[in-house]
Amino acid sequence: MIRIGILDLQGDVSEHLEMTRKAIERMGIDAEAVRVGTASEASSSDAIIISGGESTVIGKLMEETGIKDVIIREKKPVMGTCAGLILLARETDYQQPLLGLIDMKVKRIAFGRQRDSFEEKIEILGREIRGIFIRAPAVTETGEGVEVLSRLNDKIIAVKEGCNMALAFHPELGEDTGLHEYFIKEVLNCVE
Repeated sequence: MIRIGILDLQGDVSEHLEMTRKAIERMGIDAEAVRVGTASEASSSDAIIISGGESTVIGKLMEETGIKDVIIREKKPVMGTCAGLILLARETDYQQPLLGLIDMKVKRIAFGRQRDSFEEKIEILGREIRGIFIRAPAVTETGEGVEVLSRLNDKIIAVKEGCNMALAFHPELGEDTGLHEYFIKEVLNCVE
């Protein structure tokens, strides 16, 4: 059985938990989705999902709880959405704690403030889904090993490097479990 930990420090935790559970059920695999709020809970998870929220707060809480050290030391696969994308970066336009797991530079709030939030159909992994963008970041530069999964106009909104995936939007707020299923399949390949 694999365990997908949903980082429970701040943000869209319940939505990711529900979407991950639906994805597991649709896939028909032996897995579970659990909330993760401590270093030991992170260590007992095979992968971590970091939701949207306030990236500076989440980063500081990851350091205070020791979760950041566990993720890096144990090389946990991570999917980050919105604030999670920022935290996965090596560099951003604001001084804050980062995991540095994806060789990318990120601009926080690349699409505007809260009032500028929007929904847009996007192409990702050969399919069209509804992207929900709330104070969304964008990737401004990627390193050699980073695969760009999706763009919106001229902005990079989804990337993957190794077993880590970062999305500028909120798939957990939609109905489509496809991106969660994709991440879980990647985790299965990484933990074997």
